[in-house]
Amino acid sequence: MDQGDEGDGQTANGAYSIRVASGIGAFTCAEWDGLGGTSCGDTENGYNPLVSFAFLSSLEDSGCAVRRTGWQGHHLRLETAQGKLLGAIPCYLKSHSQGEYVFDHGWSDAFERAGGRYYPKLQCAVPFTPVTGPRLLVNKGEDSRAVKAGLAAGLKAVTDKLGVSSAHVTFAQLRDVEALEAAGFLHRTDQQFHFFNEGYSTYDDFLATLASRKRKAMRKERREALAHGISIDWLTGKDLTERVWDDFFAFYMDTGSRKWGRPYLSREFFSMIGERMADDILLVMAKRNGRYIAGAINFIGSDALYGRNWGCIEDHPFLHFEVCYHQAIDFAIDRKLKVVEAGAQGEHKLARGYRPVTTHSAHYIAHPGLRNAVADYLRRERREVERMAGYLEERTPFRKDLADD
Repeated sequence: MDQGDEGDGQTANGAYSIRVASGIGAFTCAEWDGLGGTSCGDTENGYNPLVSFAFLSSLEDSGCAVRRTGWQGHHLRLETAQGKLLGAIPCYLKSHSQGEYVFDHGWSDAFERAGGRYYPKLQCAVPFTPVTGPRLLVNKGEDSRAVKAGLAAGLKAVTDKLGVSSAHVTFAQLRDVEALEAAGFLHRTDQQFHFFNEGYSTYDDFLATLASRKRKAMRKERREALAHGISIDWLTGKDLTERVWDDFFAFYMDTGSRKWGRPYLSREFFSMIGERMADDILLVMAKRNGRYIAGAINFIGSDALYGRNWGCIEDHPFLHFEVCYHQAIDFAIDRKLKVVEAGAQGEHKLARGYRPVTTHSAHYIAHPGLRNAVADYLRRERREVERMAGYLEERTPFRKDLADD
């Protein structure tokens, strides 16, 4: 993969340079696994499989996140003068705003109506994946604050040198956003719904925390979802055969084509992740009359389950909620995982025990006029997100007498 010097600067430990890699293959697997949060053995930072080398390389090697699809690799490497990797950012040069889940279409429309050129832009993210995770990746053993400051400054420098309109770091951890804000990025917030495992031993322990009426409704919903002879399988590791992937891909394509018009992920991608990271994957598959009819794919981190895509070829009442949300809670309790992140949006998750959670992104806008307009908009948007979070938290299904425990 091509690499080039894009700028230099200084960390607390000495001089550094920023280099741009046009594909994840410019890193060795060992280099990437040495970055915090990217490998299953990282007990200090926690493992997020969606920033792993296996996942990101599968997106590129399968042709899903490449220049042809509008996701041209522009990954940043922060190096010492001697070429040692200090940190990195997964980053793409984008020709559109699809597959991001943090919407900037209004910004692009306004800028282009005013005579500007919004695309291409830089997008620092995991393609097609609205999951919070590390974005300013620091080599283990390095000074985290200094490296993150270098990465943030380097991202600005690359944006300016390329002459693109902006750089967007989406679904970032708050500590990364703080480093980016210090470098002049604008802070944006949004909302998701996550389940928190409060040390439950069983699903009934979780149900006991709900108001009686909500508890009864949940039990009824789950019974009705599994009516008509439907059963559920959890498939992971060696259970993820090519035949299983064929079934799941059929669900994904059928549902995705109706929802979005063009699903982002290819059949080859699922084979690749099945080969490269099978133990980090959970397929929840619904079966009726001896064949699978619906399924959801999840990724297993060190302390979280990340719900991603769902699909079906038969419609049954409440089956989507069972496969995507209730079964994820069951699995998290069984595996003693602390959190279930069930994807973007969806206030319907609230009634099923998922709580409102604020998500964060950071944005560098090169043009002063557009930057000022976006900054004003984001100040008002953050206030509304905060207000809505309080409103929704008051409407969770949990028993009010547990609030002060």
